[in-house]
Amino acid sequence: MIAVDGFSKYYGNFAAVRELDFRVKAGEVLGLVGPNGAGKTTTLRCISGIIPATAGNLQIAGINIADDPVAAKRQLAFFADEPRLFDHLTVQQHLNFSARIYQVEEYEERAQQLLEQMELVDKRDQLPAELSRGMKQKLVIACGLLHSPSVLFFDEPLTGLDPLGIRRMKQTIKRLASEKGAAIILSSHLLGLLEEVCTHVLIMKKGEKVALGPLNEVVQQYSNGDSGVSLEEVFLRATGGSED
Repeated sequence: MIAVDGFSKYYGNFAAVRELDFRVKAGEVLGLVGPNGAGKTTTLRCISGIIPATAGNLQIAGINIADDPVAAKRQLAFFADEPRLFDHLTVQQHLNFSARIYQVEEYEERAQQLLEQMELVDKRDQLPAELSRGMKQKLVIACGLLHSPSVLFFDEPLTGLDPLGIRRMKQTIKRLASEKGAAIILSSHLLGLLEEVCTHVLIMKKGEKVALGPLNEVVQQYSNGDSGVSLEEVFLRATGGSED
């Protein structure tokens, strides 16, 4: 579902990402982790077609993002850490607009289900300025799921959510992978979250891959024979415990 081969992104002479290769199959959740400046957000933005890659082949559901960006983007949803909404559209109008953009026919029932799941039913006529940050995040997620994407990118998805919202978001991510067969990349500094929901992990540092594979195998690789090693400890061992 997600195929990345020989991906590099340069800004002048600075390499934000170098020669990155990985796959995410249907039903898999890949945890993308690394110190600040590792290239995680750059990777997500290039794969989703927000910014162009310098080199490499990036495919979404078998579609090359550079060759046919519109078709590729129809298959995905990108959830950034900062919700971006239209100031003068209500909650319901955001869903209506998303349906038109993605040409989703007879979307009303789907939209109602998403409003209920995100606890936005009683806020359908409110503007973004009237919503809390957590509610804005929920609206962005509802809009992104409306067209039933097969590929999803989450960049710090729990920012601004209350404990109940966090629990439901984790359940949503698991359900989308296991029941809907979505291929998901989840980038977060909350390593406990990744341990709960991810099947695979990619650890980056300074724009390069440090470790990649099924979560249990990567943990075993860096366990040094210790039992009960957490992903946090694996992360520190793999990256040298430094954020430079």
